[in-house]
Amino acid sequence: MNGWGRLLGWVTLALLLLLAMWQNDRLWERVGRLEGQLRELQQDLRYANQQLARLSVSAMATGGGSPPPDARDSAQDSAHDFAATPPALGAFARAAHARTRPDFAEGDWFVRALPTGIATLTPYVSSDAYAAEVQSYVMESLLVRDPETLAWQGLLAESWSFDETGTTLTFRLRPGVRFSDGTPLTADDVVFTFRFVMDERIAAPRARAYLQKIEAVEALDPRTVRFRFREPYYDALALAGGMEILARHYYERYLSEPETFNRSRALLFGTGPYRLRNPESWRPDLGIVELERNPRYWGPVAPPFERLVWKVITNETARLTAFRNGEIDLYGARPVEYERLKADTRLSARATRFEYLAPTAGYSFIAWNPLRDGKPTFFADKRVRQALTLLTDRERIIREIFLGYAEPAVSPFNPRSPQHDPSLRPEPPNLERALALLAEAGWQRRANDGVLVNAAGEPFRFKLTFFQDNDDTRRMVLLLKDLYARAGILLEPDPTEWSVMLERLNQKAFDAITLGWTSGVEVDLYQIFHSSQAGPGGDNFVSFQNPEFDRLIEAARSKIDETKRMQLWRQAERILVEEQPYTFLVRRKTLAFVDRRFANLQQTRLGLNIGFVPIEIYVPKAKQRYGQ
Repeated sequence: MNGWGRLLGWVTLALLLLLAMWQNDRLWERVGRLEGQLRELQQDLRYANQQLARLSVSAMATGGGSPPPDARDSAQDSAHDFAATPPALGAFARAAHARTRPDFAEGDWFVRALPTGIATLTPYVSSDAYAAEVQSYVMESLLVRDPETLAWQGLLAESWSFDETGTTLTFRLRPGVRFSDGTPLTADDVVFTFRFVMDERIAAPRARAYLQKIEAVEALDPRTVRFRFREPYYDALALAGGMEILARHYYERYLSEPETFNRSRALLFGTGPYRLRNPESWRPDLGIVELERNPRYWGPVAPPFERLVWKVITNETARLTAFRNGEIDLYGARPVEYERLKADTRLSARATRFEYLAPTAGYSFIAWNPLRDGKPTFFADKRVRQALTLLTDRERIIREIFLGYAEPAVSPFNPRSPQHDPSLRPEPPNLERALALLAEAGWQRRANDGVLVNAAGEPFRFKLTFFQDNDDTRRMVLLLKDLYARAGILLEPDPTEWSVMLERLNQKAFDAITLGWTSGVEVDLYQIFHSSQAGPGGDNFVSFQNPEFDRLIEAARSKIDETKRMQLWRQAERILVEEQPYTFLVRRKTLAFVDRRFANLQQTRLGLNIGFVPIEIYVPKAKQRYGQ
């Protein structure tokens, strides 16, 4: 009986387990059905938004209707008299117009490659352009620029206005904006963002450098927020309107543990059209970043792609192979490859080619470190920096390395910008003059080998740090090594991993380093060259200090009158050209191939629209590759 009893017990237990499993399966079936119903509801809501957007765009385009009185563009854009109430669609107008195209469809993925890993995706802590690209789909600001007119348009804000003094800027937030967890965005989140970034315990010195112009931010009611500036500031609208808004309920806890935030890898959370599935779980060593469509996105135009993916592919040959195989959708070509690929009929059949120099194109440079470990270096003498610039043959770099797909840079200002003094032009290489400057600085050629030595007998030897996985930069450094050797200077190439380069910048642990800065419509030099930004974590990593330069850029930033402001920028530019804290190298053209399945690709004044948010490109249904 005991044996039969035990057997009956085991059978009963097995039946209970089977029943539990069956009930569990039924539960998951019900959850699955519920998820399906929710997806259908989301699709219905998106479709309704699309129809409303299409009707709005069609009415405006055909003259069949006009925005209400509180949603008309203001004709004036000045700090003293500005009241902008953009159309209801605001920044979404271009994306909404794309949806009126006959072949528009939602779906598919947009897959790109990263040439290097990302150390952190956490907003305000990250410092590289690749992290900023990912963040732009998750974080949103009050305003964005129209890529054609360059005028400001409402994103999170529906209207904004300055007071008569030009020091108080008030925004009215759009109704119904929500973070990706469904929590409503309010003016309190805007206030919190400012206070969070300005907290000295938060490792955000770059953002603080700009936001110091703001005296206070206050919520007047849940949808109204007011910025008070310490003084009139020419770029006040960009400063306040471009601030990426943090969710107080998500980030506030890190004020009690700031180091956790500073060391974090992916505390990326916002109101944007995409989201990280789990911000706490992403790590740099995964080698991939995936964003999923935000199911609670508040915008009047839904994002078209189901998923955005970035794959870390550090080898350039591997990136091209991945593009050829359809594993990535966008390929930025090196000039040497571009010349060859232009004639590749097979590639042309599946890719659209783009070649352009955007007005806001950034620039590359060599930064000379004048102070290392508390001691002056060879580069502390401006005559040495001037000489090195005279030895740097930019035209030869453009011709031999970039095959003509670049232009020389003379300063941080684009040569077509009113900030630039047209009388300042890149000086041609001049070996004799460079040697004369070096002699004035105490450097003489050694008799036996021609190497430059100083009074202490030290040879002029330095390391030039560069990103190890960029072949064009590697070739340029080798060319510079030969050019400098003609003057008796020993350049040692120092190829370095990206994360290590960033660490050395923060610690100022380098002799010289070659990098690039992105640019904008009007460039503010404060963050990069003002002496106050030479501290730990600041972007003035060459410790540039010039009281007159500081005075000029402080005056320029406070000057609302554009003509007077441009005069001040040009005076500051002349000091940079004289002092040469950087040797400014080139502005490169974008040479890109894009998978032909993408539709509505357009050139704008801000460049190709492939990376714009709100997203205005899409893949027609018949050409979609993923998620079918």
